[in-house]
Amino acid sequence: MSKALNLFKRHTNDTSDRTAWNLLLSLLLPLLLTLSAGASAQLMSHKDLSANMAITIAQTAINTCKANGYSVSATVVGRSGEILVQVRGDNTGPHTFENSFRKAYTARTFKVASGEIVNRLKADPAFALIHLEHVIANQGGLPIKVNDDVIGGVGVSGAPGGDKDEACVKAGLDQVADQLK
Repeated sequence: MSKALNLFKRHTNDTSDRTAWNLLLSLLLPLLLTLSAGASAQLMSHKDLSANMAITIAQTAINTCKANGYSVSATVVGRSGEILVQVRGDNTGPHTFENSFRKAYTARTFKVASGEIVNRLKADPAFALIHLEHVIANQGGLPIKVNDDVIGGVGVSGAPGGDKDEACVKAGLDQVADQLK
């Protein structure tokens, strides 16, 4: 490094040494910062839903709705919106399967209850994100959280109203609440 600096200085006159030094520093500093940042890089650590937990959430949601006289389908998605569990409940319409997924996906993607998207759409009818694939503005999906980290979503469809779907989702989440810490 000192040889490079001496060579650099030889090509400048004495009155411009300070300017030359500043130029050299401005060229080397970004390189040094990049190298030091790479040295401290590390893997990320996060929690994900287990298959058993996802099954418990879906089954509890379906059973809760069934106990209230509603035939529903349930979907649990993981951190990336991928389906972990999807169950079409007994005597449900074919659309409930897709709608439960879209509610779960929406809750996971936006990190809010899927019913909140209804409010956003009412406030802004030009809400462009509603046109993304799998997004739906219907109540019945909730995000799955560990503290403030959203690790998935769950959606239910088939009850006579999104509020009833959401109540079944809440029962499923309550069943595993002690594990979501």
